This record gives sequence, structure tokens and C-alpha cells, in this order.
Amino acid sequence: MELQKEYIDVEDAVKRVGGNMDLFKRLLAQFMGGDHFQKLDEALDAGETEAAARLAHTLKGTGANLSLHKLSAAAAELEQNIKNGIDHTESLANLKQIFDATSNEAAKIP
Repeated sequence: MELQKEYIDVEDAVKRVGGNMDLFKRLLAQFMGGDHFQKLDEALDAGETEAAARLAHTLKGTGANLSLHKLSAAAAELEQNIKNGIDHTESLANLKQIFDATSNEAAKIP
């Protein structure tokens, strides 16, 4: 089954980790198994916008490092919305949907 490159660019990601596919798969599994949204939701619910923006920034950076381009872009949008005081409801929902789709794609990696 072919992966959708818009979610995970495996070739690019493996290059980033020196060609070590096992390392990439471990890093990807660790990232996808994290409790990112629980922490993000808690920060947003508590009105801790600085912490929420930092969490979105971390999602953006880690996504970029793992070549999860669509996820990284969605996290960047959320980060900017939080920092600029713009309603983040839609961008957060979009990021969660993309995270789920990326997770589904990650499960296809042999």
C-alpha cells in the first residue's frame, strides 16, 4: 500500500536520520504516540496561550523534522492563530484531523 506523501515523506525523513529507517520508525512512533492534544487542550482551556503556542510550535518543528509536511503546516497555522489572538477552534480541529490522518499513514509503514 502506497503512502500519501503529503502526510509523510518517508524518503526525505529517512535521509534526515542518516538513512536509518529503524530510527525513523522509532521516532515517528514515539511522536505519534504522544499526548500532544491533551496538553494543548489543557493549556487552551486554562487560558495559557503562551504554553499553548509553545506546544503548537513543538508540533510544527517535530513534524517538520519527521517530514510530516501537512501536519507541520497545520501546527504553524495554529501557533500563529494562538499568538495573534485569533479564534483557533477551526485550526485546532484541522490539526487534529491531519494528525489522525498522519497516524493512519504511519501505520502503513512496514
